[in-house]
This record gives sequence, structure tokens and C-alpha cells, in this order.
Amino acid sequence: MKRTQNMSQGPYCRFCGAPLRENFVDLGMSPLCQTHIAPSQLNDPEPFYPLHAFVCTGCWLVQLEEYVRPEDIFGDYDYFSSFSDSWLDHARRYVDMAAERFNLGRRSLVVEIASNDGYLLRNFVRRDIPVLGIEPAANVARIAEQNGVRTLVEFHGEGTAKTTRERYGQADLIVGNNVLAHVPDINDFIRGLKVLLKPEGVVTMEFPHLVNLMRENQFDTIYHEHFSYLSLYTVERMFAHHGLTIFDVDEIPTHGGSLRIYARHAEAAEPAVADAVQGLLQREMEFGIDSLDTYRRFEDQVKETKRNILQFLIDAKREGKTVIGYGAPGKGNTLLNYCGIRTDFLDYTVDRSPQKQGKYTPGTRIPILDPSVIRETRPDYVLILPWNLRNEISTSHSYIKEWGGRFVVPIPRVEILD
Repeated sequence: MKRTQNMSQGPYCRFCGAPLRENFVDLGMSPLCQTHIAPSQLNDPEPFYPLHAFVCTGCWLVQLEEYVRPEDIFGDYDYFSSFSDSWLDHARRYVDMAAERFNLGRRSLVVEIASNDGYLLRNFVRRDIPVLGIEPAANVARIAEQNGVRTLVEFHGEGTAKTTRERYGQADLIVGNNVLAHVPDINDFIRGLKVLLKPEGVVTMEFPHLVNLMRENQFDTIYHEHFSYLSLYTVERMFAHHGLTIFDVDEIPTHGGSLRIYARHAEAAEPAVADAVQGLLQREMEFGIDSLDTYRRFEDQVKETKRNILQFLIDAKREGKTVIGYGAPGKGNTLLNYCGIRTDFLDYTVDRSPQKQGKYTPGTRIPILDPSVIRETRPDYVLILPWNLRNEISTSHSYIKEWGGRFVVPIPRVEILD
């Protein structure tokens, strides 16, 4: 899937090389969503890049152009997986399932790509199952090493896979949670999976499901760190092109609705392809995954969602209510910048990660504070920016009801929680 791009003719699909001519959604100009602003940087200029997603009519991959090198995004990263209790529980349950289903033991090797701070692999370590993390962000990898998770500071691709195979051997299980969407050279990434996987090994990948993104107005999951937006229809074609067969798929609730695919070498006879694969492909076709009209409808939904969010905030402020944010996630920063929400609407936001506290949100420059400040300021409304964690956040901070405070979620539509 090599091609030479003539920039005067516009962008090309990162998988199949077809010209990208069809709009999916244009969210305007936006900064990198995990580059939180230190107080010393408040007077410095901040780069903004087009946040314009296209759909390829050759393979139906929804994608952004690559404006920033991955090294500049992920070299020093502000996202740590361990600050979400529900995500940690999800990781534990995955490890319990995988260890049993794939008969993993002391002679196995589990490799996780984009292993972050070791939040998942440490569960395999506790079972005495050998692990290796591949994580490009050195600051995050250091935390993993401190937690006893062997970690390479590298970007995964065919070259890294070859050197990793020579040094550590091939993997019985390769795990990739929310990484497939983060790579601009997706063909090189999948070729690397093929190289690193044992002949009888298994790959599992989790990624937000494009169908849910469209159905639930999840436009805020579009940001520069996410280069691709994925359906089973397209991912199956990608993996097949590189000699890997998807033999099973789970629909899981994480990140507003995700898929977990299971893949093996195409030349392996087992496991057989489960009925779930064809069943989901059929439902995607019924949804219209291969119809341009399906994608063309999305931008109007997004514009209406923006209007409703702003209307809620305008009404609340005119009534003299105080509104704050909860969280400073990538999706929240897309929403804040697209909707033009600054301290005129949100007094501040809070986040559990010390890495973010004391900084400001990119673009909108909203201060990020420790969650303990909520009790001190007693806001009327708390806008949950990581809406996929609405239950976790509203439960752990239910004390806001003491003064009549209420939680609000913006996606898929503005909802004031009881």
C-alpha cells in the first residue's frame, strides 16, 4: 500500500491509497489534546491544526491527515491509564479471560503495544506470566518499569517488531488497547503484528467502534492523536491484506462502545472464525457502513449537538449558576475547543492525574485543579467531560448533592443526571 502523494491533489487514504475527497466532519482548528499548558507557557503561542476528518470511499476508513509526527505527540505524554478505576477493572477482567482462554503460563510471552504505565501487564506479572511492554512515551514507561513491568521505549512497527523478535522471541499474545487508531502508518503497524506473532499466537486489539461514534454523536473522540476511526468491516480488510484473520469479536462498553477483535495468522487452521464476526459485519452493512449517505449525515448531528451544549451553558450562566468541568481528557479538549467553551462558561475543571493538575487545558486555557476543590467551591453543575466514565464519576462524587449540585453529560445529548 505504497503511494506517492501530490499534496496539490489532496490527501490519500493511509490504508488503501485512494484519494480522500469525501468530508466526514470538520471540527475547525484545534490544538493537540494532551499538550496541557503550564503556567509559564500561558503567554506563549500555541499551534492549532485542522481537525477535519475524511472518509475513504475505497475502504470506508474514516481518518485525519497527519499534521504532527507521532514522536511530537507521544514522546512525553500526559495520559496515564491508572487514574480510572473502571479502566483498571476492565484490564483485570481482560487478563483473567486471556490467561485462561489462551492457556498462558510461565513459558508464554505477552507483549502489549502502547502499554502506558503498565496498568494491564502488571496483572500478567502477578500470575508469573512473562511480559514486555512497548511504549513510546518515556515518562510513562518509567512508571511501568517502577511497577515491575519490563518496557521498551519504542514505536511499534515492522522494524521494531523484527528487533524485538530477535531479542525476546515471538509473542503468544499481542495486546493493543486503544492504539490501532493512534498510528499514522497503519500498514507498517499491522505488518509488525505479523512479524512479532508466534505461528500459533493470537492478537487482540480494542478500539472505539465507528458505528457507535456516528450513532451516539461522539464527535469529541475525534482528535489529532486519533488518526483513524474504525469499523470491523475496514479492520478485517486491513488485517487480511497483511496475512492476519480476525476469528472472533466482542462488543464491549468501554469508551462509549468499543470492539475487541481476536486475530491469528491467516495460514493457521485454528481457531475457526466465530459466527460473531459475520453477525457484526452484517449489522454494520445494515447500518450503512458502505454507504456514503451514512457518513454525510454525521456533520449535521454534530452541529446540533454543539448548539444544545452551548444553549445549556448560556441558560445556566444567565440564571447565575456556577458550572465547572470534571476531567481533562482528549475528548474533553476537542469538545471545549470546537464549542468555544472557556472560563466564560466553565470556572475550572478537575482531574485526578497529578500530571495535569496545576496546568491549563490546551486552546481554551481552563485551569485544571485537584478534585478536592469541588467541595470548597460547591458548584451548581459539574460537566463530565469523560462522559464514558459518567457512572464512576457521579458515584464517587455523589456528595455534590449535599448542596444541590448536579452532574451534566454532554454526549450523546445534554443530560442533567438525577
